[in-house]
Amino acid sequence: MGTVHPIRVEGMKELQRALKELDGESQKEIRVALNEVAVTVAQGAARRVPVRTGAARESLRAMSSQRETRISAGGRKAPWYGWLDFGGAVGRNNSVRRPFVRQGRYIFPTIGANRDGLARAVRDALVALARRKGLEVDD
Repeated sequence: MGTVHPIRVEGMKELQRALKELDGESQKEIRVALNEVAVTVAQGAARRVPVRTGAARESLRAMSSQRETRISAGGRKAPWYGWLDFGGAVGRNNSVRRPFVRQGRYIFPTIGANRDGLARAVRDALVALARRKGLEVDD
């Protein structure tokens, strides 16, 4: 039996590289693991969004790549979402006003309220993936 040489992984790029050396499917699995956390954020933010037609709430979407997650909102179905979340003036002659809130009302406060839990969920998902792929993980 061959000698096992330890691989020290310090960041996301290194984890990706180590998993890619083991098999090609891990890249997709990283994205799926990160997306699960993003879905949690999107669902939490959606609960905070007021409902008139439901379009703004339904426009919240979780997206992820192998290194990051994003929450998108608005789009063609709810182009007013930015105004709803952050405020400002819209309409004819900017007649409809909503107080500006720099940190937003829905997405960013949801992240802020759950920051530790989200970081732990990302870490746990990536550690579980690394262990499934046969990497030994130090806590």
